[in-house]
Amino acid sequence: MTPVPLTTPEQTQKERHDAIENAPMPQSIPALLDGTAQICPDATLWEFFDEGTSATYSEVSRDSKKMGAFLAGEGIWRGDRVAVMLPNVPDMPLAWLALARIGGVMVPVNTRSTARELAYQIENSGARLLLIHEDLAGILDGSNLDVKVVIVGTADWQKKFTRFRADECPAPEIDRDTLVNLQYTSGTTGLPKGCRLTHRYWLTTGMVNAWRDGRRYKRILATTPFSYMDPQWLLLMAMYQRGTLVVGRKQSATRFSGWLADHKIEFCLFPEAASKQPPAPHDKQNVVKRANIYGVRASAHKEIEARYGFQAREAFGMTEIGSGMYVPLEAEDMVGSGTCGIASPYRETRLVDDAGQEVATGEIGELLIRGPGIFQGYHDNPEATEKALKDGWFHSGDLFRKDARGFHYIVGRKKDMIRRSGENIACREVEGVLRDMDQIEEVALVPVPDDMRGEEVKAFMTLQNGHEGNEALIDQIVGYAEGRLASFKVPRYFEFIAEMPRTPSFKVAKTELTKDRQDQRVGAFDRVDRVWR
Repeated sequence: MTPVPLTTPEQTQKERHDAIENAPMPQSIPALLDGTAQICPDATLWEFFDEGTSATYSEVSRDSKKMGAFLAGEGIWRGDRVAVMLPNVPDMPLAWLALARIGGVMVPVNTRSTARELAYQIENSGARLLLIHEDLAGILDGSNLDVKVVIVGTADWQKKFTRFRADECPAPEIDRDTLVNLQYTSGTTGLPKGCRLTHRYWLTTGMVNAWRDGRRYKRILATTPFSYMDPQWLLLMAMYQRGTLVVGRKQSATRFSGWLADHKIEFCLFPEAASKQPPAPHDKQNVVKRANIYGVRASAHKEIEARYGFQAREAFGMTEIGSGMYVPLEAEDMVGSGTCGIASPYRETRLVDDAGQEVATGEIGELLIRGPGIFQGYHDNPEATEKALKDGWFHSGDLFRKDARGFHYIVGRKKDMIRRSGENIACREVEGVLRDMDQIEEVALVPVPDDMRGEEVKAFMTLQNGHEGNEALIDQIVGYAEGRLASFKVPRYFEFIAEMPRTPSFKVAKTELTKDRQDQRVGAFDRVDRVWR
């Protein structure tokens, strides 16, 4: 059954925002699921194509209640934390939906986590139960976790699950402000922090993504891990649209284009790595209406749209805020501009200087953002919470500029700056310029202490296949950079590595690049003195 559209393409951007912000919101995540299941019980809510399974809205509603009954049988009740370390299989979202029903709290654990990282999240969150897939259970060998463990995916698990009935699921009173996730951040600096996310957070993010374009997206692709925030709001987006979430086990740049065609995807999150694959005949054989792209280099934007024949638009979000900004589909003139977009519905932004004063249009300042449904703070970390949340404003730590039309442009992390001879250098800007070279796959800038200039700039680089990191290439890189950057921004030191270290959310872990070496000049080419250090 086709839903009555909340917004339409004919509306202005302001009219769509007003319609979203004035629309009634379900009281909880299970209320959204159950309400939609009553309207279209036989419509398919999800397809896990690697598993060869699918389920209707009514089946997911029923099975999430059975899962809730199982969790209650394990002693889980309102407010209890459950660590969930499952790949992209139906049990993962079922566990989330079930915990939402009984007032429990999911602690998603990345399936690539180490035993140390798993133990940290369990201890820090106070989880009473761990659901872990049989394929991952080897991580428990030799561990001494103070938590009850259930192995998911075994025949014994299936037998146990089928014994529970939907009508045995507890139904405590919950509302939009009931906690439902402790979602741990990537931890690019220091230990990961658990973001306290409520039903309102997820309902807001799902609604905004579902209706901000005025389009209906019947088939939505999710191939990043369900332990990330994206597949969770994509699932709710599908519910609002009465559509289908199409789920893959894991992301694949080589298979992505084929998935779009094979599964008739209309909305997706597009990985930039897919555009670096050789062109394929099926690249344009898709029905995608919108592809969200995040952090793609501006020069590649038009190429992506031309190659795949769909509208790709930037968006910006964080675990703490959900949806923060997006580029409307009709903003054709912004393609390739590098903008993250305008503030999303329910969101208000400010850019401020170090004194907290709002900066003028076009000037650089830290992004502050507020609105209903942002996170409630960091779990068991009042100091970090007080620093991040002031008078209702979330202080992002990201540096932006904003133009007269309200379009935002990210400059870099406030702390990801190098100060050379009194000049501030935003690492993201330099990294973006160097990444545009055909020879370069990825770049990460770090500071190097310098007696004369305070700090010098070092670039770690990975190269595209077939290219060799030598002095000749460095000369090309320097020449390219000097034509596009102020001279003080051009790196002095260059080091070529095979692969960038990653955080669980696949961001470059700069602390891992530098932690095992006191002198960052060692192993690098010094372009000023023309020597390998």
